[in-house]
Amino acid sequence: MKTTPEPASAVHFTGATKAFGAVRAVAGIDLDIRRGETVALLGRNGAGKSTTISLLLGLNEPDDGTVRLFGDTPAKAVRAGRVGAMLQEGRQVPRVTVRELVTFVARTYPNPMPVVEALELAGLATVADRRVDRLSGGQAQRVRFAVALAGSPELIVLDEPTAALDVEARQVFWASMRSYASRGNTVLFSTHYLEEADDSADRIVVIDHGRIVADGTGDELKRRVGGSLVSVDLAGGSAEGLALLPGVVSVDVRGDRARLRSDDSDATVVALAELGAIRNLEVAPVSLDDAFLALTGADPAATAAAAHGELESAR
Repeated sequence: MKTTPEPASAVHFTGATKAFGAVRAVAGIDLDIRRGETVALLGRNGAGKSTTISLLLGLNEPDDGTVRLFGDTPAKAVRAGRVGAMLQEGRQVPRVTVRELVTFVARTYPNPMPVVEALELAGLATVADRRVDRLSGGQAQRVRFAVALAGSPELIVLDEPTAALDVEARQVFWASMRSYASRGNTVLFSTHYLEEADDSADRIVVIDHGRIVADGTGDELKRRVGGSLVSVDLAGGSAEGLALLPGVVSVDVRGDRARLRSDDSDATVVALAELGAIRNLEVAPVSLDDAFLALTGADPAATAAAAHGELESAR
C-alpha cells in the first residue's frame, strides 16, 4: 500500500488574510517554514503577529487563503499532538505540583513525551515537586514551556516567551529551547527582544501592516538595509550631498551628527576624507534594531515593495 510522503514544510501559508471589521490584520501572507528550522516573527504592536499565530494554531480561520501544518489543517495537526504552543495569556493552576500538571496535560495527547523528559528539557527537574503557584517568574515560564512540550510536538509556537523575565531567566529559557530545537524540531517564536531573534533564529520574518516585508537571516536583513553605520560630526556644516556618497543607503541627522547607513563603509569613509569631513568618525555594524526600524518605519507599501525586490533571494 502506497503512503503519501510527509511534506518538507512544517508550516505553509498561502495568501492568508484575516480581517476584524474594518481592520485587516493579515493582508495576504505567503510563508513556508521547513522542518527543523527556528524562525523568529518580528513586528511592531498591531503589525499582525498575534493574528498570524492564531491562524497557525487554528484559533481563527483565514478569510482567504490557506494555512497548513505538516500538510494538514491546523486543527488536525494540533489534535494529533504535533503542535505545542506557549502563549502570553494564561494563569498558573493553583495547589498542584509541576509534575502533576505536566502529567495531566501529557495524558491528553496520543503520543506524549515522557514527563521526566519534558521536565528535564524545560529545566524543571529540581522543582518538579514544588507547587506551581509558588514558583518564581522564570520557573513559571518554564512550566508553560514544559506544558507545551507535553504532547511531544514536532512544532512549538512561542508567543513572546521571555516577556517580563530578567536576563538570567531569559538565558536559561533559551538554553532549554535550543536543546529542544537541536532534536530536529521546528520552532516559531515572536519576540520584542531583537537580540534573541538574532542569536537564536535561523531565519527572521518581519511583518508590518499584515504583510511580510522581510524574510532572511539576521545578517541578510542587516546587509539589505546597509551593512554599516558611519557617523561623523557636521561641526556646523551641511548634510547636503552626503546621501550621494559611494555606498550610502540613507542619511540620518541628529543634532550636529550625521549617521550614514552604508553598504560599503570603506568607500564612504574615503569619500568623506576627500571632502575633509572626518570629524569624530565612527564605523559600526548595523544592528538588527537598525534593520528592523528601517524595514518597518517607512510607508508600508513602499517598504513591502522594496523588501520584495531586495530580499527575494532570502526567501
